[in-house]
Amino acid sequence: MLYVEDAIEKRGLRPGDRIGTRADLREQTGVARATVIEAIRLLQERRRVVVRPGPGGGLFVAATDPVVRLGRTLLTVHGEPSTVAEAIEVREQLEPLVAVHAAQHRSAKDGRELKSLIAAMKKNLDDVPRFLSLNWDLHVRIAAISPNAVLRGTYVGLYEFVNHVSLVNPQPRDSDYLTQRLEVHSDLVDAILAGDASAARQAAHAHRHSS
Repeated sequence: MLYVEDAIEKRGLRPGDRIGTRADLREQTGVARATVIEAIRLLQERRRVVVRPGPGGGLFVAATDPVVRLGRTLLTVHGEPSTVAEAIEVREQLEPLVAVHAAQHRSAKDGRELKSLIAAMKKNLDDVPRFLSLNWDLHVRIAAISPNAVLRGTYVGLYEFVNHVSLVNPQPRDSDYLTQRLEVHSDLVDAILAGDASAARQAAHAHRHSS
């Protein structure tokens, strides 16, 4: 997913521009077909790409959704030293509401995909960049469950900004730290799957305090 977003930025692609095909992405990244399909699905959910079938089809840059743009508009002053800290503060205030919505509206499909992401995080405790990327995917997937488009767009916009900065040069983390992060996120997903809004809110607060 990050590869596609980086390609959009580096190539200066605009809405409607062609990114390539699934086969192109598999060849360029060397990842499995299933991984490419899942990444494309997440990008479609975030309205970053559209998929067009047939000759000349493939992945194209999607028009920026006005609600997603709302989240990004909050972060226009990038030169101020406090920008990232302020973005994190606002994002963390939204996390309990995102978690509650997820617990109230999750489907069986949502549950399967959240558990799959947690399992992937567990398998990548020794790969910091991959672990952080999966962590980002997990939060976007949780937010996607909310029926509130404004909440989804603002939260994902804030998370996108913060994680773009932190994933450029991820700092080394010890195994205890990543294990602790895995446990916090596992608790959050468990509460969501149980449909327990109160537990989901508490897990989101625990996530905030342990970050």
